[in-house]
Amino acid sequence: MNDIVYGLNPVLEALRSGRAQRILLADGAKAATAAVAQLTAAAQVPIQRMSRRDLDGLLPGTNHQGVAAEVRPFRYTSLDDLLSAAASREEPPFLLILDCIQDPQNLGTLLRTAEAVGVHGVIVPRHRAAEITPAVERASAGAVEYLHVAQVTNLTQTALALKQRGLWIAGVEAAPSAVNYTQASLTGPLAVVVGSEGRGISRLVRESCDFLVKIPMRGKITSLNAAVAGSVVLYEALRQRQAQPSDLARTRESAH
Repeated sequence: MNDIVYGLNPVLEALRSGRAQRILLADGAKAATAAVAQLTAAAQVPIQRMSRRDLDGLLPGTNHQGVAAEVRPFRYTSLDDLLSAAASREEPPFLLILDCIQDPQNLGTLLRTAEAVGVHGVIVPRHRAAEITPAVERASAGAVEYLHVAQVTNLTQTALALKQRGLWIAGVEAAPSAVNYTQASLTGPLAVVVGSEGRGISRLVRESCDFLVKIPMRGKITSLNAAVAGSVVLYEALRQRQAQPSDLARTRESAH
Protein backbone atom coordinates (compact mmCIF):
# COMPACT_ATOMS: atom_id res chain seq x y z
CA MET A 1 0.00 0.00 0.00
CA ASN A 2 1.34 3.43 -0.95
CA ASP A 3 1.95 6.22 1.55
CA ILE A 4 0.76 9.78 1.04
CA VAL A 5 3.24 12.61 1.56
CA TYR A 6 2.01 16.18 1.59
CA GLY A 7 3.32 19.71 1.36
CA LEU A 8 5.08 21.31 -1.59
CA ASN A 9 8.72 20.53 -0.75
CA PRO A 10 8.19 16.86 0.17
CA VAL A 11 6.12 16.32 -2.98
CA LEU A 12 8.74 17.97 -5.18
CA GLU A 13 11.51 15.84 -3.68
CA ALA A 14 9.40 12.70 -4.09
CA LEU A 15 9.02 13.57 -7.77
CA ARG A 16 12.73 14.25 -8.21
CA SER A 17 13.68 10.96 -6.54
CA GLY A 18 11.24 8.95 -8.66
CA ARG A 19 9.26 7.74 -5.65
CA ALA A 20 5.99 9.55 -6.49
CA GLN A 21 3.31 7.43 -8.13
CA ARG A 22 0.45 9.94 -8.38
CA ILE A 23 -0.02 13.63 -7.56
CA LEU A 24 -3.13 14.88 -5.74
CA LEU A 25 -3.70 18.54 -6.51
CA ALA A 26 -6.36 20.78 -4.98
CA ASP A 27 -8.30 23.13 -7.21
CA GLY A 28 -6.96 26.68 -6.97
CA ALA A 29 -3.53 25.67 -5.65
CA LYS A 30 -1.72 27.90 -8.16
CA ALA A 31 1.74 27.83 -6.57
CA ALA A 32 1.70 24.05 -6.26
CA THR A 33 0.36 23.64 -9.79
CA ALA A 34 3.18 25.70 -11.28
CA ALA A 35 5.85 23.97 -9.20
CA VAL A 36 4.85 20.38 -9.94
CA ALA A 37 3.75 20.74 -13.58
CA GLN A 38 7.18 20.40 -15.19
CA LEU A 39 8.35 17.60 -12.90
CA THR A 40 5.20 15.53 -13.31
CA ALA A 41 5.41 15.84 -17.09
CA ALA A 42 9.05 14.76 -17.14
CA ALA A 43 8.44 11.86 -14.75
CA GLN A 44 5.18 10.86 -16.45
CA VAL A 45 3.37 10.87 -13.10
CA PRO A 46 -0.42 11.27 -13.33
CA ILE A 47 -2.18 14.17 -11.62
CA GLN A 48 -5.56 13.79 -9.93
CA ARG A 49 -7.33 17.07 -9.32
CA MET A 50 -9.79 17.40 -6.47
CA SER A 51 -11.49 20.04 -4.37
CA ARG A 52 -9.60 21.46 -1.43
CA ARG A 53 -12.35 20.10 0.80
CA ASP A 54 -11.67 16.56 -0.45
CA LEU A 55 -7.93 16.95 0.08
CA ASP A 56 -8.60 18.33 3.56
CA GLY A 57 -10.72 15.26 4.26
CA LEU A 58 -7.97 12.95 3.01
CA LEU A 59 -5.33 14.71 5.12
CA PRO A 60 -7.20 16.14 8.14
CA GLY A 61 -5.34 18.56 10.36
CA THR A 62 -2.37 18.94 8.02
CA ASN A 63 -0.93 21.94 6.21
CA HIS A 64 -0.80 20.21 2.84
CA GLN A 65 -0.45 23.44 0.81
CA GLY A 66 -2.88 22.08 -1.75
CA VAL A 67 -0.71 19.21 -2.93
CA ALA A 68 0.06 15.62 -1.94
CA ALA A 69 1.59 12.58 -3.57
CA GLU A 70 1.06 8.86 -3.39
CA VAL A 71 4.53 7.38 -2.98
CA ARG A 72 6.03 3.95 -2.62
CA PRO A 73 6.60 3.08 1.08
CA PHE A 74 9.94 4.27 2.40
CA ARG A 75 12.62 1.62 1.95
CA TYR A 76 15.13 1.16 4.77
CA THR A 77 18.63 0.06 3.80
CA SER A 78 21.35 -1.99 5.49
CA LEU A 79 24.35 -0.97 7.54
CA ASP A 80 26.58 -2.05 4.66
CA ASP A 81 24.71 0.34 2.36
CA LEU A 82 25.57 3.24 4.66
CA LEU A 83 29.25 2.40 4.64
CA SER A 84 29.19 1.78 0.89
CA ALA A 85 27.76 5.28 0.41
CA ALA A 86 30.82 6.71 2.16
CA ALA A 87 33.19 4.55 0.13
CA SER A 88 31.55 5.59 -3.15
CA ARG A 89 32.22 9.23 -2.25
CA GLU A 90 35.77 8.39 -1.15
CA GLU A 91 35.11 9.90 2.26
CA PRO A 92 35.53 8.54 5.80
CA PRO A 93 32.17 7.30 7.09
CA PHE A 94 30.04 9.96 8.78
CA LEU A 95 26.92 8.44 10.35
CA LEU A 96 24.13 9.53 12.69
CA ILE A 97 22.68 7.13 15.28
CA LEU A 98 19.31 8.08 16.78
CA ASP A 99 18.60 6.37 20.08
CA CYS A 100 14.79 6.09 20.31
CA ILE A 101 13.78 9.50 18.99
CA GLN A 102 9.98 9.37 19.25
CA ASP A 103 8.78 12.78 18.12
CA PRO A 104 8.22 12.93 14.33
CA GLN A 105 9.17 16.61 14.21
CA ASN A 106 12.49 15.96 15.94
CA LEU A 107 13.19 12.98 13.71
CA GLY A 108 12.39 14.97 10.58
CA THR A 109 14.56 17.89 11.70
CA LEU A 110 17.52 15.60 12.42
CA LEU A 111 17.14 13.88 9.06
CA ARG A 112 17.06 17.27 7.34
CA THR A 113 20.23 18.35 9.11
CA ALA A 114 21.91 15.01 8.41
CA GLU A 115 21.29 15.37 4.69
CA ALA A 116 22.42 19.00 4.72
CA VAL A 117 25.80 18.25 6.36
CA GLY A 118 26.56 15.27 4.16
CA VAL A 119 25.94 12.39 6.56
CA HIS A 120 26.30 9.11 4.68
CA GLY A 121 23.52 7.40 6.57
CA VAL A 122 21.28 7.33 9.62
CA ILE A 123 20.70 4.42 11.99
CA VAL A 124 17.46 4.06 13.95
CA PRO A 125 16.16 1.29 16.22
CA ARG A 126 13.40 -0.98 15.01
CA HIS A 127 11.39 -0.62 18.24
CA ARG A 128 10.38 2.23 20.59
CA ALA A 129 11.16 4.94 18.05
CA ALA A 130 9.40 6.99 15.40
CA GLU A 131 9.47 5.52 11.90
CA ILE A 132 9.73 7.30 8.56
CA THR A 133 6.13 8.45 8.07
CA PRO A 134 4.59 11.18 5.88
CA ALA A 135 4.72 13.53 8.90
CA VAL A 136 8.45 12.84 9.27
CA GLU A 137 8.97 13.34 5.54
CA ARG A 138 7.28 16.73 5.74
CA ALA A 139 9.33 17.72 8.80
CA SER A 140 12.48 16.77 6.88
CA ALA A 141 11.37 18.96 3.91
CA GLY A 142 11.87 15.95 1.67
CA ALA A 143 15.44 15.22 2.83
CA VAL A 144 14.56 11.56 3.48
CA GLU A 145 14.43 11.04 -0.29
CA TYR A 146 18.22 11.40 -0.38
CA LEU A 147 19.22 9.59 2.81
CA HIS A 148 20.19 6.01 3.53
CA VAL A 149 18.37 5.00 6.73
CA ALA A 150 19.06 1.64 8.37
CA GLN A 151 16.67 0.14 10.91
CA VAL A 152 18.43 -2.16 13.38
CA THR A 153 17.29 -4.40 16.22
CA ASN A 154 20.05 -3.57 18.71
CA LEU A 155 21.82 -0.20 18.76
CA THR A 156 24.51 -1.36 21.20
CA GLN A 157 25.54 -4.26 19.00
CA THR A 158 25.43 -1.98 15.98
CA ALA A 159 27.73 0.53 17.68
CA LEU A 160 30.18 -2.26 18.52
CA ALA A 161 30.07 -3.52 14.93
CA LEU A 162 30.86 -0.02 13.68
CA LYS A 163 33.80 0.25 16.08
CA GLN A 164 35.16 -3.02 14.74
CA ARG A 165 35.03 -1.44 11.29
CA GLY A 166 37.10 1.52 12.40
CA LEU A 167 34.49 4.10 13.37
CA TRP A 168 34.61 6.21 16.53
CA ILE A 169 31.32 6.65 18.38
CA ALA A 170 30.60 10.11 19.83
CA GLY A 171 27.58 10.52 22.10
CA VAL A 172 25.85 13.87 22.60
CA GLU A 173 25.27 13.92 26.35
CA ALA A 174 25.72 16.49 29.12
CA ALA A 175 27.57 14.05 31.41
CA PRO A 176 30.42 14.89 33.82
CA SER A 177 32.89 13.08 31.55
CA ALA A 178 31.75 14.88 28.40
CA VAL A 179 33.95 17.48 26.74
CA ASN A 180 32.92 20.66 24.97
CA TYR A 181 31.78 19.68 21.49
CA THR A 182 34.20 22.14 19.88
CA GLN A 183 37.16 20.57 21.71
CA ALA A 184 36.55 16.99 20.52
CA SER A 185 37.83 15.70 17.21
CA LEU A 186 34.84 14.94 15.00
CA THR A 187 36.81 14.07 11.88
CA GLY A 188 37.63 10.69 10.36
CA PRO A 189 35.33 7.64 10.53
CA LEU A 190 32.64 8.78 12.96
CA ALA A 191 29.12 8.03 14.19
CA VAL A 192 27.32 10.69 16.26
CA VAL A 193 24.72 9.40 18.73
CA VAL A 194 21.73 11.55 19.71
CA GLY A 195 19.52 10.31 22.52
CA SER A 196 15.77 10.42 23.00
CA GLU A 197 13.86 13.52 24.05
CA GLY A 198 13.25 12.43 27.62
CA ARG A 199 16.04 10.17 28.85
CA GLY A 200 18.87 10.93 26.46
CA ILE A 201 21.20 8.14 25.38
CA SER A 202 20.36 4.78 26.96
CA ARG A 203 22.94 3.35 29.36
CA LEU A 204 24.23 0.50 27.19
CA VAL A 205 24.52 2.69 24.10
CA ARG A 206 26.27 5.38 26.15
CA GLU A 207 28.75 2.82 27.47
CA SER A 208 29.53 1.78 23.90
CA CYS A 209 30.49 5.37 22.98
CA ASP A 210 34.21 6.16 22.71
CA PHE A 211 33.61 9.65 24.07
CA LEU A 212 30.83 12.06 24.97
CA VAL A 213 30.42 15.68 23.90
CA LYS A 214 28.33 18.41 25.47
CA ILE A 215 27.07 21.82 24.42
CA PRO A 216 27.79 24.71 26.83
CA MET A 217 24.66 26.18 28.42
CA ARG A 218 24.88 29.70 29.86
CA GLY A 219 21.21 30.49 30.35
CA LYS A 220 18.65 29.29 32.85
CA ILE A 221 17.48 26.42 30.62
CA THR A 222 19.63 23.37 31.33
CA SER A 223 19.13 21.38 28.14
CA LEU A 224 18.40 21.69 24.45
CA ASN A 225 15.80 19.97 22.33
CA ALA A 226 17.24 16.70 20.96
CA ALA A 227 16.99 17.89 17.35
CA VAL A 228 18.70 21.20 18.15
CA ALA A 229 21.52 19.59 20.12
CA GLY A 230 22.11 16.98 17.44
CA SER A 231 22.11 19.61 14.71
CA VAL A 232 24.64 21.77 16.54
CA VAL A 233 27.08 18.87 16.89
CA LEU A 234 26.57 17.71 13.30
CA TYR A 235 27.43 21.16 11.99
CA GLU A 236 30.55 21.28 14.15
CA ALA A 237 31.54 17.92 12.66
CA LEU A 238 30.99 19.35 9.17
CA ARG A 239 33.10 22.43 10.02
CA GLN A 240 35.97 20.26 11.23
CA ARG A 241 35.72 17.89 8.28
CA GLN A 242 35.92 20.79 5.83
CA ALA A 243 38.92 22.37 7.59
CA GLN A 244 42.49 21.63 6.61
CA PRO A 245 44.27 19.09 8.86
CA SER A 246 46.68 21.79 10.00
CA ASP A 247 43.75 23.81 11.27
CA LEU A 248 42.74 21.05 13.68
CA ALA A 249 44.92 21.05 16.76
CA ARG A 250 42.54 18.74 18.58
CA THR A 251 43.20 15.05 18.84
CA ARG A 252 40.98 12.09 19.51
CA GLU A 253 42.75 11.58 22.83
CA SER A 254 41.64 15.03 24.04
CA ALA A 255 38.08 13.79 24.01
CA HIS A 256 38.69 11.23 26.75
